[in-house]
Amino acid sequence: MEKEIKSIKIAIMGAGTVGGGVYKLLQMRRNDMCQRVGTDIEIAKILVKSIPETRKDVDASLLTENFEDIINDDSIQMVVEVMGGIEPARTFILRCLNSGKSVVSANKDLIAVHGRELLDAAEENHVDFMFEASCAGGIPIIRPLKQCLIANEITEIMGIVNGTTNYILTKMAQEGMEFDEALAKATELGYAEADPTADVEGLDAGRKMAIMGSIGFHSRITFDDVYTEGITHITSKDIKYAKDMDCVIKLLGIARNTASGVEVRVHPTLINKEHPLASVNDVFNAVFVHGDAVDDTMFYGRGAGEMPTASAVVGDVLEVARNIVSNCLGMFGCTCYRELPIKQIGDIESKYFVRMIVRDCAGVLGNVASILGNNHVSIEKIIQKPAGCDTAEIVAITDVVQEKNFKAAMQTLNDMSFVQEISSMIRVYA
Repeated sequence: MEKEIKSIKIAIMGAGTVGGGVYKLLQMRRNDMCQRVGTDIEIAKILVKSIPETRKDVDASLLTENFEDIINDDSIQMVVEVMGGIEPARTFILRCLNSGKSVVSANKDLIAVHGRELLDAAEENHVDFMFEASCAGGIPIIRPLKQCLIANEITEIMGIVNGTTNYILTKMAQEGMEFDEALAKATELGYAEADPTADVEGLDAGRKMAIMGSIGFHSRITFDDVYTEGITHITSKDIKYAKDMDCVIKLLGIARNTASGVEVRVHPTLINKEHPLASVNDVFNAVFVHGDAVDDTMFYGRGAGEMPTASAVVGDVLEVARNIVSNCLGMFGCTCYRELPIKQIGDIESKYFVRMIVRDCAGVLGNVASILGNNHVSIEKIIQKPAGCDTAEIVAITDVVQEKNFKAAMQTLNDMSFVQEISSMIRVYA
């Protein structure tokens, strides 16, 4: 006897770049839907801020400006949220979950702050809340962390998770551009927003690291727990010196589960040119995961864009549809069963790249070394070059040092009359 196949109705909240991509991809796969998930999927409503007079890329009859048209339609079993922002997305998602509708979201801003609340609401109502697209666009990482790697104790999640900053740093490294010039090029090509703050200051990457760290370490991490530092102070000179030391500079998100607590941070980092992440260029993203059983794995691809992000969203949609057909909703809820302490940035340990301009006279290098030593900072590599009339440039990489000791040494040096300026301080991946 042939199994009866029912149609699942969904609504899409948001019809911008990602929402348009989701609509397009669902239309592309509509003929294969029954074979892939066991049911047809029908788009019933698309929520927009205002209905345009003409729009050719979506069926205009599906458009609505009223969220109540979605929440009051009992035939809609699943809602896709691609609006972005905290509100009204949070309120809309909670109302959907509480009314028994499963939700698929790409909203990293919301999940990095209110993820537990949303997952708890899904669990209470025995529905799915999925968010694969929230961290790395088209790169699968949430499901691998929740399912494929669940047998592992994950100790580190590290990655390049912002395409805009990776493009900027690539241009600076390969073409010798300064930051402002590379940012202008990224804006011209549509890789950077008109207001690029969230990207270039590390905020976007910080939200993604909070989500991945929570899942990987089974302990709740919110965006407020993540130390963030951007790339606006990186210069072509820094990149050149990094190259001389067989390194490249990347904006890395780093989450580590250590014996003394969890570290979660985003900042520019020197990384050895032989590391797999060093060769991830342009707008590509990659996430590097270390587990005690699997050892090292890396997930690589396009971290943003209309269709790559739609790929992740629609993947979740099809997974929820399978769960509806199989009557097994709510299998993968919140996995944060631990309460691990979050380490403060001053307590982490790292190597450091430091570049400073000093007076070019006898004894200065010795004084610098003495001040560093007094603050428990030892030197791994050091270079001194003439910088101008009566000045020299000192470039050094430290051994692993506790951050608060390094910062204390820098403060002392900055107060010394023989130091003109401390030009750069960049962490080195060790």
